[in-house]
Amino acid sequence: MIPEQAFQPETLAVRAGTQRSQFNEHAEAMYLTSSFVFGSAAEAAARFSGAEAGPIYARFTNPGVTMFEERLAALEGAERCVAFASGMAAILATVMGLMKAGEHVVASRSIFGSTVQLFSNVLGRFGVETTFVSPTDPEEWRAAVRPNTRLFFVESPSNPLTEVSDIRRLADIAHAHCAWLAVDNCFCTPILQQPLQLGADIVIHSATKYLDGQGRVLGGAVLGGKDLMEGVYTFLRTAGPTLSAFNAWVLHRGLETLHLRMQAHSANALELATWLSGHPKVSRVLYPGLPSHPQHELAMRQQKTGGGIVAFEVVGGKDAAWQVVDATRLLSITANLGDTRSTITHPASTTHSRMSPEQRAAAGIGDGLLRIAVGLEAVADLRHDLARGLDAL
Repeated sequence: MIPEQAFQPETLAVRAGTQRSQFNEHAEAMYLTSSFVFGSAAEAAARFSGAEAGPIYARFTNPGVTMFEERLAALEGAERCVAFASGMAAILATVMGLMKAGEHVVASRSIFGSTVQLFSNVLGRFGVETTFVSPTDPEEWRAAVRPNTRLFFVESPSNPLTEVSDIRRLADIAHAHCAWLAVDNCFCTPILQQPLQLGADIVIHSATKYLDGQGRVLGGAVLGGKDLMEGVYTFLRTAGPTLSAFNAWVLHRGLETLHLRMQAHSANALELATWLSGHPKVSRVLYPGLPSHPQHELAMRQQKTGGGIVAFEVVGGKDAAWQVVDATRLLSITANLGDTRSTITHPASTTHSRMSPEQRAAAGIGDGLLRIAVGLEAVADLRHDLARGLDAL
């Protein structure tokens, strides 16, 4: 291990969380094994009791996973990271590891569609109730608090509208009522935003997105204080929503270029958003880096840049939006994001299709809305690809 506090994020992304085997390899090894052998019965007992550190069984201990966890924790400024098989598994583990039946969550209504389903349907069946509120009105959060509220959950920027929440203010409200604030930091990554430094207690990632950066593997992570993360880890150890050794190796290496990629994604997104703002067939563009964004000033205080996600409304509703999507030849039509390749999706019929029409309307997800995760291609080529559909409307 290196003394992380002495280095800048660019260096941490390359050097933190490195462990070498007896062969002293330069590139980190991949540990493809289901279990680990002990030197004696006493050593096995010490490992299982926690008296001695070291790997036990790959469901909850693997050196490759640990390296990824330590590198991401260094970047987020967190005491501990617990990795999972996906971002949704990370959210589930946060609630199952820290809450119990009869307790209450206050969540932003502008979150990923599967997250809405998890809070509304799955967790609701186990006695954890959720109230959804505006991501941008802290007073709605305050008003929604109950005596049994234990968790605030927010995405900032939100998916897909890029709404920006005042993290410090929400943290203050949560803490005043003995609740935790969890922030999904997927869109920004620790390169652009560090929610723990703004007062949040928990940071959650879908590592599938920018942390990998090339659309190769699934992964998730939960970060926070050591004591708080112990409950999350206990759920992982028992239930087993485990990040695989191979995926951990891919994600660990993906972090090495995260700083460069986020700068490039952001620069491309700002240029593309500016162009879209001037197109006559686009009624509005939502990008935190634009002065026209409703929370632009807040975003520029909390984030280093506007990020890589651009949402925009097409004149003509669903039919027009689908026409734009179908006319593309370069952009990938897929719901994933954070890839080196730009992706385009129609949220109302894909990522948020399981929400009711009323829920989508409340969240501001209209039929003409499109979301682009801007990749690393030449922006001129992306403009040309989108213009093919927009100019034909």
